[in-house]
Amino acid sequence: MAVTLTTACNSASDDAQPQIPLAAVSEVLFLTDQQNSNLRFDNGAVYHKGGVRGLIIVRQSASSYLAFDRNCPYQPLDTCARLKIDPFLRLYDPCCQSQFSFQGQPQAGPATRPLRQYNTALSGNTLTITN
Repeated sequence: MAVTLTTACNSASDDAQPQIPLAAVSEVLFLTDQQNSNLRFDNGAVYHKGGVRGLIIVRQSASSYLAFDRNCPYQPLDTCARLKIDPFLRLYDPCCQSQFSFQGQPQAGPATRPLRQYNTALSGNTLTITN
């Protein structure tokens, strides 16, 4: 019986992690604004308001941008679970030491879930971010 309990606990451990809270997202970012100058280069990233703990916008190419919530998916209710940008290298949570690619996939640390991603739409120099 102890083996059954241990197996059940281990298999449910990832499911037991709380989810990132939901937040309505409808943001507009102007790529020509000076504070968004890092988005002039592939793998450039900037912070923006919105989401649960803010957003990180990453340029994939001149016509493709990704938007992620800054809330780390590992223990997202922890007050310090907030991602930072390591320019042109990675996204990371200094609290739990999780690291993520610029495509939002976990690369190191305890996080096993990808970052919460939002929809992006580019029209000229205006990027709209929604969920």
